[in-house]
Amino acid sequence: MALCDIQMSRSPRRVAAARCRGRGFRRETVITKHDLGNKFKGVLFDIDGVLEFQGRAYPGAVELLADLRQKDIKVRILTNSTLKSRKVCAERLNRLGFYVLEKEVITASWATARYLENLNPKSCWVMLKGKGLDEFKNVSLDSENPEYIVVGDFRDGFNFENMNLALKLLLEGARLIVMIPEKVDHSLGRVELTVGAYGQMLEDAAGIKAIYIGKPGIYMFDLALAEIALDPAQVLMVGDRMATDILGARRAGIKSVLVKTGEFKESDLTGDVQPDCIVDSIDEIDVLF
Repeated sequence: MALCDIQMSRSPRRVAAARCRGRGFRRETVITKHDLGNKFKGVLFDIDGVLEFQGRAYPGAVELLADLRQKDIKVRILTNSTLKSRKVCAERLNRLGFYVLEKEVITASWATARYLENLNPKSCWVMLKGKGLDEFKNVSLDSENPEYIVVGDFRDGFNFENMNLALKLLLEGARLIVMIPEKVDHSLGRVELTVGAYGQMLEDAAGIKAIYIGKPGIYMFDLALAEIALDPAQVLMVGDRMATDILGARRAGIKSVLVKTGEFKESDLTGDVQPDCIVDSIDEIDVLF
């Protein structure tokens, strides 16, 4: 299992000492910001816990994205948010000082809508609130006789009546798509049940298996790779969560960097899946480009 621990120096040259094990990274060497410039041509970032957390940009994150653009590194933002549209995510980041285009954001809601457009079902019940629902304008919506039930963050819509109706429809033959697998969310500063918990409940009650779209599934990674026209070996994933960002990158054949911010816990480092690099903060990433 590849592992690279990077510690930034205070030198103006921003040289990083890296102890690396595994294919694709140098062993016990000193890496400058230019050493791997011909290797990675694109980078995928998570949002919450990596670029920003609870409405504040992490120190160095805005400058990092600007620096990557100056080096012609292709950037995509991958988030398991279902409530937000790509437009809302881009606008939020730009208010924090970033420069992000709407087309550079891939949300779980947008990815699910693209999946459905390719699937072309006759109708769907999209259980979702917020601006994320705007992404489904090209999908035929029907909550009475849907071919697919699509579960996003339905907030107070996850009530007895709607869950029972969803179960009835599944038992009658509707198929189930769940936008993200996470069962618990802390991004708003408090613990909440989220999409995956309700999706799992419907799976268990109906005795069926759902299709999951968001990270760590590879569909969102495949969308990003197709958009930036790069091979997995040319791309780096930067995230704070083992179960979504790092595992998803591994499945997609993409090298990963774990940032010890956001929802990171030291216990994450004891699992079977490990990142290729570990950094303490987002501003240390530029040494790899």
